[in-house]
Amino acid sequence: MPKFDVSKSDLERLIGREFSIEEWEDLVLYAKCELDDVWEENGKVYFKLDSKDTNRPDLWSAEGVARQIRFALGIQKGLPEYKVEKSDVVVYVDEKLKDVRPYGVYAIVEGLEFDEDSLSQLIQLQEKVALTFGRRRREVAIGVFDFDKVKPPIYYRAAERSEKFVPLGFTEELTLEEVLEKHEKGKEYGHLIRGKPYYPLLVDSKGNVLSMPPIINSEYTGRVTEETKNVFIDVTGWDLKKIMLALNVMVTALAERGGRIKSVKVVYKDFEIETPDLTPREFEVDLSYIRKLSGLDLKDEEIKELLRRMMYSVEIEGGKAKLKYPAFRDDIMHARDVLEDVLIAYGYNNIEPEEPKLAVQGRGDPFKDFEDAIRDLMVGFGLQEIMTFNLTNKEVQFTKMNIPEEDIVEIANPISQKWSALRKWLLPSLMEFLSNNTHVEYPQRIFEVGLATLIDESRETKTISEPKLAVALAGTGYTFTNAKEILDSLMRHLGIEYEIEETEHGSFIPGRVGKILVNGKEIGIIGEIHPQVLENWNIEVPVVAFELFLRPLYRS
Repeated sequence: MPKFDVSKSDLERLIGREFSIEEWEDLVLYAKCELDDVWEENGKVYFKLDSKDTNRPDLWSAEGVARQIRFALGIQKGLPEYKVEKSDVVVYVDEKLKDVRPYGVYAIVEGLEFDEDSLSQLIQLQEKVALTFGRRRREVAIGVFDFDKVKPPIYYRAAERSEKFVPLGFTEELTLEEVLEKHEKGKEYGHLIRGKPYYPLLVDSKGNVLSMPPIINSEYTGRVTEETKNVFIDVTGWDLKKIMLALNVMVTALAERGGRIKSVKVVYKDFEIETPDLTPREFEVDLSYIRKLSGLDLKDEEIKELLRRMMYSVEIEGGKAKLKYPAFRDDIMHARDVLEDVLIAYGYNNIEPEEPKLAVQGRGDPFKDFEDAIRDLMVGFGLQEIMTFNLTNKEVQFTKMNIPEEDIVEIANPISQKWSALRKWLLPSLMEFLSNNTHVEYPQRIFEVGLATLIDESRETKTISEPKLAVALAGTGYTFTNAKEILDSLMRHLGIEYEIEETEHGSFIPGRVGKILVNGKEIGIIGEIHPQVLENWNIEVPVVAFELFLRPLYRS
């Protein structure tokens, strides 16, 4: 979760009120943060805030936290409004960047008066948004420049690797290739563009280089200081919607400091846009839903008031609330998200707990008992149980398993590419475990009982999580027969008849793989792992395995 430092006095200046440290511990909860640390430095009190919401980059700075608290306390209510003036500045985007880093959006903010606190927050917000929301600059990279040094029009263009500029922190010109090799940021982020036919450059009409997205700004325009009054902001990436949101977060934070936002025309080959676009988003929610799930007997006007304290404009009609919310938010995807805001404004600590009015008797889930029985059988067969993460990625699920990619449940804004999807099957997790334990003595006989998440369009969540059993045997001499012996024993103990029918599967050796059938329905697969898969996982011994769904084996 993002952590960032803020000055107590700066927060209070932005809110317009002063509070004690004890009061701040509760206040930051309105902004989905926790007070992680408090310290004093040079006569000033500082907080380290730990944000608990990775979908709210607008809350990762003093400006965003103060704004949220200001509204939650009722100092302001309703939809915050930000005026965007048109400028005559144009940015032309080179079509050659379509396979390099295709999109850029831009804005100007004028009339700023920076001090130590506000400058620190600008730099910190820029870094946090690019690091977390932008997935370490892969999806979002942000540049902030002293606009008074920029001569429009501006060009976001493809450049040859031999072109030169002075990168931030250097005194000598480097070629673009040398920037990736010699500059600290080039070494850290060079993989994002290395090997592309061109490298991206942002330059003005005089040929002055502003930056090399997503790597580093130039020394010429890349330093914003306390003397800077006007800034030019650029955000680049692969998804227009995502970089637009990041731009909205940046400009509205600066507007909280008194900055005047001006738009920039961005010209692509096939279309033009004006950025930023701060048009409010719209959503509709049933008030009965709010009351039912919250358990609170709230009148329509009370719900309206709570939502206005969370930066919504609200119109109530026919039992529904028609909402508008700020363009720096992109986290309202379901009525539950609106409900959460209602409860935050109401105060979780103000909700009186109630004892259930239903007379019920608790008991264990019989299916969980069945899963435990499966575990006991596997241990009895001489296997070791492992527990791996449900979160994974497409490379593990498909590429390393030598099979084509399929649709799986992916995370919209993953913090790490390694944890970007929910697994569709368990066997890749077992292969990853074996790959991480090649130093351990063989044979290795492992199993896992866990969930696989599948797409199911008939359900409200469009997904279903199914319990499965996966078994892998690794060691010299293991063959199809060894895996089948365990499967035979399992089915015999459960009193279930099954068949194995020959099939083809990229993860297994042809002719040594079969699908497992119960009552004529396929419930799993068994076979010897393909040599290419073993090579992909750096495993040097044979592996045999099977995986099957557990529900078809359950008898209540």
